Amino acid sequence: MTLLQHELTDFKTQAYQDNKTHEVTKQDLLGHWSLIFFYPADFTFVCPTELEDLADHYEDFKKAGCEIYSVSCDTEYVHKAWHEANDKIAKIDFPMLADPTATLAKDLDNYNEAAGQAERGDYIINPEGRVVAYEVTSSNVGRNAEEILRRVQASQFVYEHGDQVCPAKWEPGDETIEPSLDLVGQL
Repeated sequence: MTLLQHELTDFKTQAYQDNKTHEVTKQDLLGHWSLIFFYPADFTFVCPTELEDLADHYEDFKKAGCEIYSVSCDTEYVHKAWHEANDKIAKIDFPMLADPTATLAKDLDNYNEAAGQAERGDYIINPEGRVVAYEVTSSNVGRNAEEILRRVQASQFVYEHGDQVCPAKWEPGDETIEPSLDLVGQL
């Protein structure tokens, strides 16, 4: 089963951002690109390195019209405590979503019931609320914000130019490919 083109189901959760909590729903993700960035748990080892990397590239994501939503199955109160206790996490300006009932994690087939936590997965969501790209990795392997941003930008390009595709290592401004029968076996 694939999650490509899966539409997010309705959800409502709390987020910690800008030293306060607020509600986030599916409606908040519509009309713009979103990155739902699951990580196993607050106060862990690989997670702060990934979240710091995202925080360091947050402006690049915003320039691309993409909001970042980091998510773990912890509560918004645990997010607050971690934000206050860790210099890497203190850099975060994007919403840190609380998913203690694993509603989002289960909707995106990213919940590890045996561990009671989300897997290390990132999901690129288009303005209609549909998954257009995702990756789930082992909990002991960190991800790269620049590569995720590149995948967001490539997803945006093909969303806008449905007759073209982006080759490996494509970056904005690079040539794309317009599929045709004449190209079969030529690339």
